[in-house]
Amino acid sequence: MAPASSSQPWPLLLLFIVLVSCCSQISAGVDPTLGFIAVNLTEDRFKLDHPYDLPPEQRYEFLAGVRRMWVYSTDKPLSSGSPTRPRSEIFLNAKYTTGVWQFEGYGYVPAGTSGVSVMQVFGASGRNTTLMLHVYGGRLMYYHDEARVVDADIYDRWFRLNVVHDVGAEVLTVFVDGEERLAVAGHGGYRHYFKFGVYTQTNASYYMESRWRDVKVYTKLG
Repeated sequence: MAPASSSQPWPLLLLFIVLVSCCSQISAGVDPTLGFIAVNLTEDRFKLDHPYDLPPEQRYEFLAGVRRMWVYSTDKPLSSGSPTRPRSEIFLNAKYTTGVWQFEGYGYVPAGTSGVSVMQVFGASGRNTTLMLHVYGGRLMYYHDEARVVDADIYDRWFRLNVVHDVGAEVLTVFVDGEERLAVAGHGGYRHYFKFGVYTQTNASYYMESRWRDVKVYTKLG
């Protein structure tokens, strides 16, 4: 028979569970999509750019919900005579001019892929893009800005990427795994849309690849 004064562990255990739950919520960050409305993305809105001399299936596959895109640094551009570098990249035909819009997707970049853009917000004034996220040596960064690294170790893991574009305020906010990592000014422009995949930049690796799943677009008008 246990002594009458024996303490019960349940209050301490309950407190421990609550603390762990709270800490987990904090570490997981917030949900950037709260307050947004999902845009209906039918498959015909996923438009692929790829080397013009190759059929799409030689640089793109969509299998079990995962879109895998890859290129070699020696590949041709997306059209004959184009001055751009090789790419296998999807642009989402959900163009916008006003309001607040958001890209969400789960990305994966294999080790060795470097010197490449894996996501961008197209449309700007006096330039093509208002935001690009590059991968160099395992780091995800704003363009090729060593001072603005969004994630220092992006290789060989699935990560949740959210990019919010407030057109009126000309502000873009980048979240990785629910945590805000970057807030930058936009570059103007009238019409915008999101792109993801692989698009060769400077000092690129010979082979470049990224994979994406559960890609969505959200909006918050007004």
